[in-house]
Amino acid sequence: MKKFDIITIGSGGGAKISSPAASLGLKVAVIEKDRLGGTCLNRGCIPSKMLIHPADVAVEIKEAHRFDIHNDPKFSVDFAKLINRISATVDGDSNKIETSYKNHANITLFQGEAKFLDNNTLEINGEQITAEKIFIAVGTRPTIPNIPGLAGTPYMTSTEALRNTTLPSSMIIIGGGYIACELGHAYGALGTKTTFLVRSKLLRHEDEEVAAEFEKTFSRYHDLRFGAVPTKVEYDNNTFTVHYTKDGINSSVSAQTLLIATGITSNVDTLDLINTDIELLPGNFIKVNEYLETTVPGVFSLGDCIGKYFFRHSVNFEGEYLFDHLFAGKPKSPIHYPPMPHAVFTHPQVAGVGATEEELKAQGVDYVVGLNTYKSSAMGMALLSDHGFCKILFDRKTKKILGGHIIGPEASDMIHMIVAFMNMNATLDDMLRTIYIHPALPEIVRNTARKAKTAFDKNVIRV
Repeated sequence: MKKFDIITIGSGGGAKISSPAASLGLKVAVIEKDRLGGTCLNRGCIPSKMLIHPADVAVEIKEAHRFDIHNDPKFSVDFAKLINRISATVDGDSNKIETSYKNHANITLFQGEAKFLDNNTLEINGEQITAEKIFIAVGTRPTIPNIPGLAGTPYMTSTEALRNTTLPSSMIIIGGGYIACELGHAYGALGTKTTFLVRSKLLRHEDEEVAAEFEKTFSRYHDLRFGAVPTKVEYDNNTFTVHYTKDGINSSVSAQTLLIATGITSNVDTLDLINTDIELLPGNFIKVNEYLETTVPGVFSLGDCIGKYFFRHSVNFEGEYLFDHLFAGKPKSPIHYPPMPHAVFTHPQVAGVGATEEELKAQGVDYVVGLNTYKSSAMGMALLSDHGFCKILFDRKTKKILGGHIIGPEASDMIHMIVAFMNMNATLDDMLRTIYIHPALPEIVRNTARKAKTAFDKNVIRV
């Protein structure tokens, strides 16, 4: 049996431990069953944004007439070239990681699926290995719903949608979360007729006002069918037909392609954890304590597979925490997550951090709301904004920020101002003392703070 100082299962967020630990002289085994770089690089954040940015450009081209700019009404996209460029870019980065690992004297790369034989022993490709510290960062994969007729058809998940080189004329999208909305936006903007089948509502975890504004704006570009429960899938003559019920009425819709985007499933089920004392949480996520330790000494877990946050920036934070406290000499202390932001790269763009108004109501928090629309700003006027707003929630007693939510152009950038203020424990007064460039979009955040001040002065929730 080969013994290492460290075993990392997963080469995505796990790289935040593997590479720096190896640079310290520790013997590291990296196990990866797919391409190196994890979900983010190969089938998630990076290729999706490389597809979404051209989609955003396409929207601007199509809507240039709003600014009295007219172009050839014929719109086209070399979709195969676009997808091949994206795939070549991410594959190139993945190959560089593989080369660096294979050339590193302290890293041994095992390409295959890991199985636990006991608490500290793994089998990979018939070979047994062990280590003093094992890090599980196996991530998640798309959930496939149990819809009669779906199995065996050439449906796509996000993985296939990001490698597909043929732009379909039409697409059915089952799901209403951020993956469904991002890929639906990308394909729709580039020329595919999109139909969404949504059980409840779009982006249901967002602040309710944001979700409502998103639905209103998103519906201009996509056919949205809410309360739709798929009952059967048929595939015949290169056409998908999805049968569904809505309000007790049977309906159906047909399209050239079908995208399944109904959520994610933990990859923990591939590890044979039944042979260990590692405890799991509901949803098949690994149970960890405030030090990211599992219930087996020396075994840690991080990223999507612990079920806390599902972002690359969150697993990066967790990986850096583990490396700093286990190998870089920092005193042992519980992990403390600062405000965790997120963004949805759609049209319109959505971003948020902290609590939603609904969460504050449920917790009985005394809060004040500041809300300002994009159109009520100088840059919003320049953009001819007809949708979008910034919303900030403040504690009535301390005036500290409890949450921030933005929907509209550059929301994923704009939210960082609120993130920074929250990280500094800033108050409404601190926001109002800040000078904002005129007439840049961040003035919307300032105007939102001003609205909140008026609400404070009038002793009301909002104005």
